[in-house]
Amino acid sequence: MRCSRRAVLAAIIVFGLSANTFAQSGPLPSWNDSPVKTSIIDFVHRTTTQGSLDFVVPEQRIAVFDNDGTLWTEQPYYFQLAFAFDQIKTMAPKHPEWKNKQPFKGLIEDDLKSALATGQRELEQVLAVTHAGMTTDEFARSVITWTQTAKHPRFQRPYTALVYQPMLELLSYLRANGFKTFVVSGGGVEFMRPWMEKAYSIPPEQIVGSSGVVKFEVGKEGRPQLIKTAKIEFIDDGSGKPVGINRFIGRKPIFAFGNSDGDLQMLQWTMAGEGPHFAGLVHHTDAEREYAYDRQSRIGKLDKALDEAASKNWAVIDMKKDWTTIFPQTR
Repeated sequence: MRCSRRAVLAAIIVFGLSANTFAQSGPLPSWNDSPVKTSIIDFVHRTTTQGSLDFVVPEQRIAVFDNDGTLWTEQPYYFQLAFAFDQIKTMAPKHPEWKNKQPFKGLIEDDLKSALATGQRELEQVLAVTHAGMTTDEFARSVITWTQTAKHPRFQRPYTALVYQPMLELLSYLRANGFKTFVVSGGGVEFMRPWMEKAYSIPPEQIVGSSGVVKFEVGKEGRPQLIKTAKIEFIDDGSGKPVGINRFIGRKPIFAFGNSDGDLQMLQWTMAGEGPHFAGLVHHTDAEREYAYDRQSRIGKLDKALDEAASKNWAVIDMKKDWTTIFPQTR
């Protein structure tokens, strides 16, 4: 997940589908037999078998997952940005001044190249307009509506249909063996919580993300509410991920998966200390079924983490070789 990651996230945070019940013929049915699959199953067996030297009590079986590029697609740009861009179009009739002002003009006219070329400050304006100034309940409703109606430009499927079937199986497999699964993502926590429980069977309280300041106030009808502001509170990316884990989870994970350099510190933190630990990366190698990118990508750059994985023998999923399918079947 990278793309001048900190800059984009700083702007983003201001402001469906089922976790799939699938009939398993065995653990991880959408995974080809490979060293990675074997290592996952072996780790789970060792840490959950009474009498094993690596046995871990259930309350310490903490598994953390990045989201963008690890649990769902992150190309051609982070989906939270896609949400913000679509919101601009919805709001445009009430803002005629946007017709001649970039990046709003480009977004309204579907000229994304011009809109994205305007710079970071202008992008922050877009995100501030679409994310701040509303109640948390209003924002959650707008996110849910978007997930039900918006479609990915390439795949023409709802964004929440672009979760990875093999990773859904991994989440389910871990939970079936007494692990507690968490999302630890650089994405905005208020953006992720409304849809992730349905998508991943991970409840809102187990979702850690970047956040903006919210303020409490009593509304006109005397109803207490929380208002989103444009002030940044916490960026849950890079070195912020171990901090977020410590702050919001309170236990060091023993199992972690990411896909980019933005996840490196989370994996390092997971592998530090005594006892059994597992670190894995999703390497995007399948341009035909999804996307292929790594060291030079603006989104999801995987460079330093890939080198460290090789030097420390972490698991690296080769998406093209290791997964029999990418996305859940449409219904």
